[in-house]
Amino acid sequence: MLSKIFKIVHVTPVLMAGVFILSLETIKAEETQVKPNIGNLTSESTAKKVNNNIPSPNEPRIPNEVNKQSIGIGLGQTFLRNDFADNGNDKITPDIYYNYSASYSFDFMANLHYSKHEYLNRNVSIKGLALSIKGKGYQFDAFSPYVLGGFGFYLPSATRLVGGTPTETRSQLVFGMNLGVGVELRLNSEATVGVIAHYHDPFNVRQELGPDLNGSYMKLLIVGMYTFR
Repeated sequence: MLSKIFKIVHVTPVLMAGVFILSLETIKAEETQVKPNIGNLTSESTAKKVNNNIPSPNEPRIPNEVNKQSIGIGLGQTFLRNDFADNGNDKITPDIYYNYSASYSFDFMANLHYSKHEYLNRNVSIKGLALSIKGKGYQFDAFSPYVLGGFGFYLPSATRLVGGTPTETRSQLVFGMNLGVGVELRLNSEATVGVIAHYHDPFNVRQELGPDLNGSYMKLLIVGMYTFR
């Protein structure tokens, strides 16, 4: 009996040492397996992959649309106001638009237009080159609402009744302002369609005979743009 007890006493430390060594080896193996996983989770390549899968609200759907030039045509109704409305009828007119995308949020836009409106024995002629800055508040997919505003050069004239006699007004190049709101949908890297409400207000033209020529007009247009660079 005593010999068995002595054997157990001698063998027990050996078994405990073996168990301890096996435990250390197991822990080391688990650490070896865990460390690469943590490294992969925090590695730069993994971060880039995750970042690429998260869409940015400011990133356009169609890339490389900055520093591009576009030209297009707008077609729609011109609504006359004040003196212009007294001497001419509203009608469908064309406009020419030029757009330069300076950044993802702001564009430069130029508008060139000319139209003649008649009413009985009177008429109104409006010519304008409007320069403005277009700001896109946000972009959802390929759809963007925007606002624009700026100044321009206008050459309005009219034939109106002065003392019952049709009289042509003095023509003079004047400064003016323009404001607008619109939406656009980019179909692909070259084509864009949209609608715009564009308001033009030339400054008054002083007349030698009769009151100043004072008028403004609003254009509601469907616009198609072609990006060529």
